[in-house]
Amino acid sequence: MLLDTASLYFRAYFGVPDSVRAPDGTPVNAVRGLLDFIDRLVKDHRPDELVACMDADWRPKWRVDLIPSYKAHRVAEERAAGPDEEEVPDTLSPQVPVIEAVLDALGIARVGVAGYEADDVIGTFTARARGPVDIVTGDRDLYQLVDDAREVRVLYPLKGVGILQLTDESWLREKYGVDGRGYADLALLRGDPSDGLPGVPGIGEKTAAKLLAEFGDLAGILAAVDDPAARLTPSQRKRLDESRPYLAVAPTVVRVAADVPLPDVETALPHSPRDGETLEGLARRWGLGGSLQRLLGTLGA
Repeated sequence: MLLDTASLYFRAYFGVPDSVRAPDGTPVNAVRGLLDFIDRLVKDHRPDELVACMDADWRPKWRVDLIPSYKAHRVAEERAAGPDEEEVPDTLSPQVPVIEAVLDALGIARVGVAGYEADDVIGTFTARARGPVDIVTGDRDLYQLVDDAREVRVLYPLKGVGILQLTDESWLREKYGVDGRGYADLALLRGDPSDGLPGVPGIGEKTAAKLLAEFGDLAGILAAVDDPAARLTPSQRKRLDESRPYLAVAPTVVRVAADVPLPDVETALPHSPRDGETLEGLARRWGLGGSLQRLLGTLGA
């Protein structure tokens, strides 16, 4: 089980009232909410391995160099060295180091790699997996990894993590008309304002799905642009042709990496804390109470 950790703690932050606070009054709603999420996921799915995948760089330069608008609207502060600072609610930012410390003390593998997003870490773990993979994320970009033959599915939270949309290829075909491999092509054609991806003007989700059904993939669509006999409207042909510079680089930006240099980590689900003393101190300092105790009980079981 691979967790898109930031996606989940953002959901926890907005889903749990900020009246949930540490003894000193500091909000810990994201911390406790994430612990509750992990507890429910482990209870319901009993994974053999669990990895909390992190954004070491939420807006990698190699993506921005190709499409400068990539996530540009979410930049709080540009930095000459290191990742730009992302816009994050004031009371969430201080909770992230607490989340990291608690995961480390629990012994839950936590992996982020410089120059890459959590999506890329997830993509690489998925590519290397020898058995079934469940990816837990509120980010539809990761639908591109769904692969029935390899038993890779996305668990997309609908309400907390108790109600999950189990995304497999049949669900993708019914919803979008594509399989996992086709989802990345659909996404880059359609564009995604939340990630600053312009897409092809005039090509929405339904049109993108029809083009992919007709021509197979992005390469097939671009070949059709050059084929006068291909069934494209004049408007589609013109817009796709004018978008060639974008379409030349968008696949590299949209497709998650599968070759991230992952560190050597123990991914087995822990049954007892790695550092019980540190964990006790964190529990007292931040008032983690029942959320932590429930998770410890679930891991111990």
